Amino acid sequence: MDILYRDAEILVCIKPPRVLSTDEPGGLPELLRQELGDGHADLRTVHRLDRVVGGVMLLARCAHSASALSRQVREGGFRKEYLAVVHGETEARAELRDLMFRDKARKMSFVTDRPGKGVQEALLRYETLGRAEGMSLVRVELVTGRTHQIRVQFSSRGWPLVGERKYCEPRDECELALWSHSVAFAHPASGEAMRFSAPPPDRFPWTAF
Repeated sequence: MDILYRDAEILVCIKPPRVLSTDEPGGLPELLRQELGDGHADLRTVHRLDRVVGGVMLLARCAHSASALSRQVREGGFRKEYLAVVHGETEARAELRDLMFRDKARKMSFVTDRPGKGVQEALLRYETLGRAEGMSLVRVELVTGRTHQIRVQFSSRGWPLVGERKYCEPRDECELALWSHSVAFAHPASGEAMRFSAPPPDRFPWTAF
């Protein structure tokens, strides 16, 4: 388990793909307690990554920090940046704004053209960093945090993520090419501006760029 930073208030680490963000058996907090050698360590999830997504993740180490960081998430002070590889050629840069509906029974999200119960606005901005082999590498700033938002918004425009198994056919054989590249926030105790980043894994499709 890669820990990028820790102090009495926060811990920043790299969540492996296929690991749950939440505090349950096999989840990230449990794995971190094993890494720290303290089965009772107070580790609280303040934001989530989809199970299949890896990358930089922030956790609080006490109730006060969890409350302060959760407030930043709600009020837009917590910034998340992702890297993704998608099929097709994206624009140089653009803003994607949609209405999204979450179907809890099917555990899927969908772009819709009409408001209604359970429909929320989804907003992200992206910049294309490179193109290769019919794919595009994009840097994504997630403004809202809807479930599967990046995957659904790009797929709805004909640019499904490489490795996607839920929102497109045919399916690629590799892992989902979505990586939490960086997080930025104010330290919950000192107020200091902090930013942490990490590159995606050294494997396809990332190695194509």
